[in-house]
Amino acid sequence: MTTPLAVHLTGDLVLGARILARGLALDCPAASWTVLLGPSGVGKSTLARVLAGLPCPAHLTGFVTASDGATLQGRATLMAQSDQLLPWADVLGNITLGARLRGHRPDRARAMTLLDRIGLAGLAHRKPATLSGGQRQRVALARTLMEDRPLVILDEPFSALDAATRAMMQDLAAETLRGRCVILITHDPLEAARMANRAYLLGPQGAEGVVVPSTQTPRALSDPATLETQAALYQRLTGQVV
Repeated sequence: MTTPLAVHLTGDLVLGARILARGLALDCPAASWTVLLGPSGVGKSTLARVLAGLPCPAHLTGFVTASDGATLQGRATLMAQSDQLLPWADVLGNITLGARLRGHRPDRARAMTLLDRIGLAGLAHRKPATLSGGQRQRVALARTLMEDRPLVILDEPFSALDAATRAMMQDLAAETLRGRCVILITHDPLEAARMANRAYLLGPQGAEGVVVPSTQTPRALSDPATLETQAALYQRLTGQVV
């Protein structure tokens, strides 16, 4: 495990001649989960690629900086909305892809343990085409959890899962990624209320901080503070009184 890392982002997110989000100022503390919410089209997934240092059609007019002053290149991993599984590789091969691409010997034992914990024990040699959407998303999550990076960006990582499985995968991710800087993008106010140490609502005018409980995450689904925060976030996202 590497030294805990904090990340700061400033600037405008620009696509062509259009400013998707103006005057962004995001502080993502070390060893915590920063949650980004907002309407579709505001550039949340684009921002995820910028943070991960990946090519994308938009660009940031400002900077993404790390607390230790070093570049983030090679220190971030992104779980995108699409599972991006290799169709010719089996489940185990997809989970251990990162190590093999770097020319390292995969930690097969750890991969099998994760496979069991995501509820897919016995499916190690199945191909992605034989899996459901939720199973594929869990394989993509396990592949991300295998990466030992100080910055982890999760773009709607639990969106294809039923409520019970979603909660279990949230718990697993929180446990496995403890000590890392995690940026979670979600449309789900309950997920944000449960997982966020810090949260921002993104819009064309920038990123506005929103209040979340100071209690330890992941918070219980039945915790009154979780439910109160869910309702407040829903109100902020929709403009409705709840």
